Amino acid sequence: MAAGNRIIIQLECQTCKRRNYSSTKNKRTTPEKIVLKKFCRHCRKHADHKETK
Repeated sequence: MAAGNRIIIQLECQTCKRRNYSSTKNKRTTPEKIVLKKFCRHCRKHADHKETK
């Protein structure tokens, strides 16, 4: 299995603007930026986390 299309992304909290999580995604099948609802330990609540570079 080739990992040539997968890139490492950072997820940034949209409330406090801190980068809390990192993940990978396939750039070919998902070219748009992803948004996930995850727990932010700085805000102490679940918030949207958007992909950043």
